[in-house]
Amino acid sequence: MAEVIIVNNQEEAGQIYARCVADLIKEKPEAVLGLATGSSPLAAYEALAGIVHDENIDVSKVRGFALDEYIGLPLTHPQSYHATIHRTVVEPLGLNPELVHVPGDMLNGAGIENGEKIALAGPAYDRSIAAAGGVDVQILGIGTDGHVGFNEPGSSLASGTRIKTLAEQTRIDNARFFDDDVNNVPTHCITQGIGTILKARHLVLLAFGKGKAEAVAETVEGGVSAFCPASALQLHPHATIIVDAAAASRLRHTDYYRYAYEHKPAWQGI
Repeated sequence: MAEVIIVNNQEEAGQIYARCVADLIKEKPEAVLGLATGSSPLAAYEALAGIVHDENIDVSKVRGFALDEYIGLPLTHPQSYHATIHRTVVEPLGLNPELVHVPGDMLNGAGIENGEKIALAGPAYDRSIAAAGGVDVQILGIGTDGHVGFNEPGSSLASGTRIKTLAEQTRIDNARFFDDDVNNVPTHCITQGIGTILKARHLVLLAFGKGKAEAVAETVEGGVSAFCPASALQLHPHATIIVDAAAASRLRHTDYYRYAYEHKPAWQGI
């Protein structure tokens, strides 16, 4: 079972993630970070940037690989994940942009009609992650339907990076980033698969708010199923799920999760 940590707010969650990653970078300057977009990781990135600057941590060799990217958006579009990762992670932390990669970089704005180029991009991205030595810590958000990355319900739990069609609910959820107009949200994406995600050495999933409660319950206490792609985290040897009380509200064993974390030896970290 994954470790479940119930926190008071997003800022507390962010500090837990940030301390873990900052200590990793000190120990391994060429650490490889798995990066996610969306609202859930923002406090974590802000906290990490604060520690990096306060403790003068050298991040010049840190490498990063993003989870996913829309297909058809120019890399310069403000809502492309190429632009978002650079705005929310690369610039605040002071990372070397040449060492941070997004699946869309291999497409360079190519549309879904460019089949040959798109078909080759997924396997090439997985090879580039492997060549870097694999991801050390992968941060994840979760959708209301249990998707991680853009692995919608029904996605193979053994899948590699590939092209996916976004679920209607995901496009509705993401419309807030596109002037609240779902018609502006791309229909297709390229995403790391569940199989790719599970190769990371440490997974850290963040979820906040009552709207995520059902997905969190299915992920932690439900059966492992493609119905809830995030439930594959149960198969991982080192997965940490950090949630606030609202997101944890449908879990059955919250008392145990709180007790276990309160009595965890400090040297174990997360």
